[in-house]
Amino acid sequence: MIEHVLYLHGLASSPASNKGRFYAQRLAQHGFNVRVPDLNVPDFEHLTLTAMLARVAEEMRALPAAGGVALIGSSMGGLTALHFADRYRAQEGARLEKLVLLAPALDFLDNRRKQLGDLDLWRAQGYLNWLHHSYGEERRLHYGLIEDAQQYDSYAVRLDLPILIYHGLHDASVDYQQSVRYAYQRPHVDLRLLDSDHQLLDKTEHMLAGILAFLGQ
Repeated sequence: MIEHVLYLHGLASSPASNKGRFYAQRLAQHGFNVRVPDLNVPDFEHLTLTAMLARVAEEMRALPAAGGVALIGSSMGGLTALHFADRYRAQEGARLEKLVLLAPALDFLDNRRKQLGDLDLWRAQGYLNWLHHSYGEERRLHYGLIEDAQQYDSYAVRLDLPILIYHGLHDASVDYQQSVRYAYQRPHVDLRLLDSDHQLLDKTEHMLAGILAFLGQ
């Protein structure tokens, strides 16, 4: 039985994001122990997916011993949730029962190429100025994020866990076809495409109802 939920925010976001606060508050009202870790680790400038996975593992170890766990991941948080369930399945991830992925950035490198074009300048400079929505300003972000992400192939990940994916048909940041590709021939994946954008903020109540049903409420 799922008693604990970790909400994983996306790139250039934080636990103070609108979506994070919404799901933390509403799921807590339904009796879940909800935690929203800060995934800007070790800090935003030196962010890596590997460090994000380690941060989730740390948060899992801090949970009470009883009760199952679900991860809800938004955008890069969805990428993090998927690879945590894969890489840590025999360790901290053994307690996971279900995943919810919101507009998951499953092909992180392709998203960056489409957003920025040629990545050579970023590689040559070593850093890029990136707007951090929660900080309200541009912050430096190192190219090591790209180098680290190259070792993670989402489409090669096969899990036995039930997975619910919501993705907007008008997502300009992460093509919804990434979720379509991942869901193909994976019967445990429930993909729900919505008439919305990457943020999915106009569908929060709709998704909450679906998430609660998926988690067994």
